[in-house]
Amino acid sequence: MARVPKIAKAANKGPSVVKEIIYGISLGLIAGGLWKMYHWNSQRQTKEFYELLEKGEISVVVDEDK
Repeated sequence: MARVPKIAKAANKGPSVVKEIIYGISLGLIAGGLWKMYHWNSQRQTKEFYELLEKGEISVVVDEDK
């Protein structure tokens, strides 16, 4: 009898549950970090706007001098 190569056995291997969990956690942390950075930036811009509004450097009222 001829020897049968073990290539078919390797191709039949299913997904690794541990790898899938690690990939999912990694992607979740990356997406969460990007989302958090977006919100920090938005919060900073809002804070700067209200600080400038309190100082009187900007105004939300349109001048009628035109």
